Amino acid sequence: MSLTAATHTIREGAFGNGTHLSCRACGAKSPLGPFYACMECFGPLEVGYEYPTITREQIEAGPKNIWRYQPLLPVPVDVASFPNTEPGYTRLVDAQNLARELGLKKLWVKDDSGNPTHSFKDRVVASALSATRELGMKVFACPSTGNLANAVAAAAARAGIRSVVFIPKDLERPKIITTAVYGGTLVAVDGNYDDVNKLASEIAGEEEGWAFVNVNVRPYYSEGSKTLAFEIAEQLGWRIPQQVVIPVASGSQLTKIDKGFTELGKLGLVDATDYKIYGAQATGCSPVAQAFRDGHDVVKPVKPDTIAKSLAIGNPADGPYVLDVARRTGGAIEDVSDEEVVEGIQLLARTEGIFAETAGGVTVATLKKLIATGQLDPEAETVIINSGDGLKTLDAVADRVGPKVTIPASYDAFVKAGLQ
Repeated sequence: MSLTAATHTIREGAFGNGTHLSCRACGAKSPLGPFYACMECFGPLEVGYEYPTITREQIEAGPKNIWRYQPLLPVPVDVASFPNTEPGYTRLVDAQNLARELGLKKLWVKDDSGNPTHSFKDRVVASALSATRELGMKVFACPSTGNLANAVAAAAARAGIRSVVFIPKDLERPKIITTAVYGGTLVAVDGNYDDVNKLASEIAGEEEGWAFVNVNVRPYYSEGSKTLAFEIAEQLGWRIPQQVVIPVASGSQLTKIDKGFTELGKLGLVDATDYKIYGAQATGCSPVAQAFRDGHDVVKPVKPDTIAKSLAIGNPADGPYVLDVARRTGGAIEDVSDEEVVEGIQLLARTEGIFAETAGGVTVATLKKLIATGQLDPEAETVIINSGDGLKTLDAVADRVGPKVTIPASYDAFVKAGLQ
């Protein structure tokens, strides 16, 4: 806990309709504040709410970003008045070409590459930034596999707050550049993401006023992922799709999309229909998929070895909860090889004109595998998440694509090459 935050006076309404923190393991309640571990069992905390009546019309009248869902998030009513990157309200693509190729009746791609730093992480960072400000913290920080680094550095620059970002030293070069350009402090660590995360946890426990978005303000940060569920439902005409395929790194995105659908149903904003949630991992870092296959409740940590670095978390914090969601909803967790990941990137680009990063390739390839193995119903309406832009992971396809032919600058050469 930050001493600065602990002694800071939290204003009324700082966390919107959030009323408490609740332990996901034992259910014990804690007050809202700079707390992220249960004092009873050390389990993870998440935000609990007491919602007023919320209508579709009220939401639809809001801004074209995640703040249209302010009543459903742990943020104050005036959150939009503070400088932020205003993420969200990304497109939901009717993927008819990809659906036809895979034999699906109806498929949508929630394309979060359209966010300010081109990944879904802008959503969770915006929520974490609000908590950081309300708690009086002075340094905005994170351990990251890349996309979060971009989002934290950009949001801090926009908000005028100091950022310190920690990354594995072998991160993809484009992600390093697109973090450093914002002018914050970028620290490369000799180790994998789990090593970086351990260091961040140590710093968060020792340094005053440091908000590590996915460590000591994680309860607020993770709520930002619910907005993916909210947008999907709203963009489908206020209904929940039958099947959703979601990439799994820490697992937080998947569990919060499930929470978002559940909350919409409880509030009467959608019909509380059944849905199945599927998780997607790369084989080189697939501890949750392995636990699912083996029927285990415990996720055994692994050492990551995959091109999908944004998913390369060998000890995923939300792994057990991902298993719970998949099993409860009747879904599954699958993994695919790096070769299949690259094929997935190319398949989505070729059929829908969407260039996904490696995490998106994992999701597309997993979708294909789930269909082939009979785990996903091709007749049911399906949504897949593209969480980031392929320009961040160019190396994954660099040796696969390029000019078909090189010709002289003449019409005769064009004809001889058979390009008519």
